[in-house]
Amino acid sequence: MPQLLLELFSEEIPARMQANAARDLERLAREKLAAEGLLPEALKTFAGPRRLTLVAEGLPVAQADRHEERKGPRVGSPDQAIDGFLRSTGLTRDQLTERDGVYFAHLHKAGRPTAQIVAEMVDAIVRGFPWPKSMTWGRGTLKWVRPLKRILCVFDAEVVPFNIDGIDSGDTTEGHRFMGSAQPFQARDFDAYADGLARHFVVLDPEERKERIMDAARTLCFARNFELVEDEGLLDEVSGLAEWPTPILGDMDPAFLDLPAEVIRTSMRTHQKYFAVRDPKSGFLVPHFLVVSNIEAADGGAVIAAGNARVLSARLSDARFFWDEDLKVRLEDRLEKLQGVTFHAKLGTMAERVERITSLAKELAPILGADPDRAEQAARLCKADLVSGMVGEFPELQGIMGGYYAEKEGLAPEVAGAIRSHYRPQGPSDDVPTEPVAATVALADKLDTLVSFFAIDEKPTGSRDPFALRRAALGVIRILLSTRARLTLGAMVAVAAKNLRRQGLMREIQRAHDWIAPYRWGEDEKGKPSFVLIAPPRETHIVETFDEIQSYWDLAAGPDYFGYDIRLIFPGSIEMDSGGVITEVFDELPTDYNVFSTVPRFGSSLENIVSEVLAFFADRLKVLLREQGERHDLVDAVFALGDDDLVRIVSKVNALSGFLGTEDGKNLLAGYKRAVNILKAEEKKGALPSGEPNPNVSGEEGGLAAAVGHMQIEVGKALDKEDYAAAMRELAALRAPVDAFFEKVLVNSDVPAERENRLKLLIKVRDAMGRVADFSQITG
Repeated sequence: MPQLLLELFSEEIPARMQANAARDLERLAREKLAAEGLLPEALKTFAGPRRLTLVAEGLPVAQADRHEERKGPRVGSPDQAIDGFLRSTGLTRDQLTERDGVYFAHLHKAGRPTAQIVAEMVDAIVRGFPWPKSMTWGRGTLKWVRPLKRILCVFDAEVVPFNIDGIDSGDTTEGHRFMGSAQPFQARDFDAYADGLARHFVVLDPEERKERIMDAARTLCFARNFELVEDEGLLDEVSGLAEWPTPILGDMDPAFLDLPAEVIRTSMRTHQKYFAVRDPKSGFLVPHFLVVSNIEAADGGAVIAAGNARVLSARLSDARFFWDEDLKVRLEDRLEKLQGVTFHAKLGTMAERVERITSLAKELAPILGADPDRAEQAARLCKADLVSGMVGEFPELQGIMGGYYAEKEGLAPEVAGAIRSHYRPQGPSDDVPTEPVAATVALADKLDTLVSFFAIDEKPTGSRDPFALRRAALGVIRILLSTRARLTLGAMVAVAAKNLRRQGLMREIQRAHDWIAPYRWGEDEKGKPSFVLIAPPRETHIVETFDEIQSYWDLAAGPDYFGYDIRLIFPGSIEMDSGGVITEVFDELPTDYNVFSTVPRFGSSLENIVSEVLAFFADRLKVLLREQGERHDLVDAVFALGDDDLVRIVSKVNALSGFLGTEDGKNLLAGYKRAVNILKAEEKKGALPSGEPNPNVSGEEGGLAAAVGHMQIEVGKALDKEDYAAAMRELAALRAPVDAFFEKVLVNSDVPAERENRLKLLIKVRDAMGRVADFSQITG
């Protein structure tokens, strides 16, 4: 069947945009072809430095005729409704048919040539292409990522004619900018197109460009007994920079090897797009680099390598300057500068964030078995490198450079390691810090991030997660599971939230105090201002000095302090009732001071923040366990018991998953659901009976009563020991008595005493199984 070949040829497309552009081109083409009833047998797109290419196989020469029956208004409907339906169909009233009292329109649409549809499709795609950034050029109005030069569009070996903003479609394209003849060539199908590009030194497929780079790079390194430091992200980028990628091994000044390896690699990667090279035996970097050129040089790349070596030396000289200067200042001495670094407009400075992290680290240290003093020291210094010259130049080295500086200062290895790794894990494949001090600081950092942004209602929504809260939550989960730390997560979330609120209140009290200081020593027509501390619902305190406000701090530290408000007032600006409660606050404040506008106004109570964060952890845990093959409903079943110890939860989920995979588990779950359904139905008729069932009954009813009583005791022992496999075995023993009970016993007996006892027995089965998990949350 006919083939469609489309190439959009332009100036250089940024490498970071190419992969998404190829996906967008494929998506848009599929959508527009499908809308016209055209479904290609195969469709593939390619992206490169100067071209986007699409090839579609198996399209028909023409669109099939289409017949459509469209339902209209009922017979006898108002004329306006019928006239509107006629306008939408293009028919007259006598062309409508009537069936079952409803008008129907039968529409026939003749198929159009596919080439005509393709021309319209390409025009719409080009004009509406979703580039992150685009531009216009010359006098035209067309927007494209870079100036669009040519459009090759051929269907069934014939040019599809159209014009977009002065650019005529055709059957010609061109190859490499510098190598080959640099002359356009003709292509009427994909094979001729791909062969022509190869002859003109262009590798069309990005995956083939990557393979070409890696094969040649490994060969060059192997010939010198070196090993390439592989970097997937860098490979993706350089494969989008060269149409004919040619790796070249260059030399660098060995004197720079005394810089941290991360500094050398980051400078190479960020500024120059070079790969680093190392000794395969020692793992240390060697004084060489690998650059990917876009041409095959006659001298084998010697001049290119020498030029790039000079540029790299200049870059590394800058890095050495930052390194030397940073080592002159201790991390402790950098902390004051953090007061000038804003973490978030609603959450204060980085210095305040460090204070919160330090407070949390002290709480967490005993739980994770860390030395409290070293955990506190590491937490206090973990953000100090943010104001260093090196991190200012290479922000991706934050934490890593702090670790190096701590080592140079002679701080304890645990402290340096914790500073270095406290951002980890930063992705699903990143290592998890498991050393106690490092795990403590990493947990404190991530918990503070989560609670802070939840408190100001900056939660992730859909695909939007600007503060990487999902990554932070997964980091907390992975650290806890890796260290087996038995952390009461809800309590730590509450501690973090209280720290945040206390900081916000004290910051604004001090700010207001500093602002009104001139009024306290001078005369003003408004008189001396006062603070009002309002504690809901009706408790009010009026104070006049900063010290007095601090004396009321016990109120702000109470369990309901999230609802407190503080205002600055002047004489005559309030009205109070006979009980001393403020009934109205007048607008008597100076216009240049919006009092306490930056106090975090939490949209939720402390309890709500804790529950929201815990629910977020539950969602992230489901994602993690689902990737490991577990069922998300099992997480819900265990979380429903109110447990927030993630280690215990995962152990229960694993045991529950194994149990439900057995025949006993499946049948017992079915019996549980049957029991619950009976109880729900009876509850609608009236209150369920309370109390213990009569143990002195015979038959299957008595057998179930005895089995449940025994199971309750044994499951309780197993849960106390956290032996969840044993708990599941005890549950499995309940399967046979439950099956026998439902097979032989009628729950809704005509004898009231029997019915009541049997309902009590089902309640006991439900509650006993509910100690392990909420089985009602489990599907299947």
